[in-house]
Amino acid sequence: MLSDAKVRAAKPREKPYKLFDEKGLYLEVMPNGSKLWRYKFSFQGKETRLSLGPYPEVPLKEAREQHLELRRQLLKGENPSQIRRQQQDPESESFRRIAQEWLALNKSRWVERHYETIVQRLENHIYPVIGSQSVKTLTATTILPIARKLEAAGHNETAHRSLGIVSQVLRFAVATGRAERDPTTDLRGALAPTKRNHFSAVTDPTELGRILRLMDGYGGSVVVRCALRLAPLVFVRPGELRQARWADIDMERGEWRFNASKTGQPHIVPLARQSLDILSEIYPLSGQGTWVFPGRDANRAMSNMAVLSALRALGIPKEVATGHGFRATARTLLEEVLGFRPEVIELQLAHNVRDPLGRAYNRTTHLEARRGMMQAWADYLDSLRGEGL
Repeated sequence: MLSDAKVRAAKPREKPYKLFDEKGLYLEVMPNGSKLWRYKFSFQGKETRLSLGPYPEVPLKEAREQHLELRRQLLKGENPSQIRRQQQDPESESFRRIAQEWLALNKSRWVERHYETIVQRLENHIYPVIGSQSVKTLTATTILPIARKLEAAGHNETAHRSLGIVSQVLRFAVATGRAERDPTTDLRGALAPTKRNHFSAVTDPTELGRILRLMDGYGGSVVVRCALRLAPLVFVRPGELRQARWADIDMERGEWRFNASKTGQPHIVPLARQSLDILSEIYPLSGQGTWVFPGRDANRAMSNMAVLSALRALGIPKEVATGHGFRATARTLLEEVLGFRPEVIELQLAHNVRDPLGRAYNRTTHLEARRGMMQAWADYLDSLRGEGL
């Protein structure tokens, strides 16, 4: 039999596995770490499993109480599965209801903009087609019209992303015992492939040096000039750079801490000596305000087009370099030229990186190695600038 300690200590593995209690009651531990109580029984020769809820929301004692009640129904010759269906709200298994539960579960993990995008796609493209249908009755044939309608309107990328949302909701339904499988897997190959648009990135060191020298010579505002020079040094996402806050920057420790815009997770950018010099240069101008790079209205951050416009003004076309492209530049040259380990680089890019056991690294992992890497990167960029002198 199980104990509270054993249930609490159960760790995820590569594949789902079961911990048995007694008489058909067991805990299923999923690879993502979720734990689900299930009851396996036979009625009139047909084997059935019922979900009793997730742990720890449903503790061991409550799972046993539910299990006992279901066994009493069996002893009376009743079908527990049928009784449950009769007792449930008929809307409880609708795609819309389960999607709303899934949204509520994930809202705190997502940045607001991502959450709003998901809700918009559900309401505009998915609910009108399958919102009222039970997840048990959904098939590839009933789901495909969501994508076909978007494809016909020329929104191929949205078609793929919408099916991805449907898949995530249905996998949640499987995990909570309300669906047997995710039928979107049967749609592989049914949609036209998406065309990926990669951000322009300079990976030739000589060309990068030329661009850095052009950026250093920018004759526009101090704010934009400093942002231009800092962008390749820190290689954060453009929105994170332009919305940098002084409150998040510790000049003494040489660290910039904020929540990554894509994942919402805490992130640390070690600041090289060159980065600190640029911040010291702009501090007299904006240091008493909120934003490191304020716009014309000091209460707002710099425009999202400021860096791009500056690059174009310097004669650097979009086919050659973009603000976002500095991330790919750093990713390539840090590994191929400077020899840093990929996992250290990926962590500094604020990508989700997992250890060999599948556990996500936290923001402080390899921090000292990342600190050394950021200084080496800044020194390398300085050397590229000097090659053309």
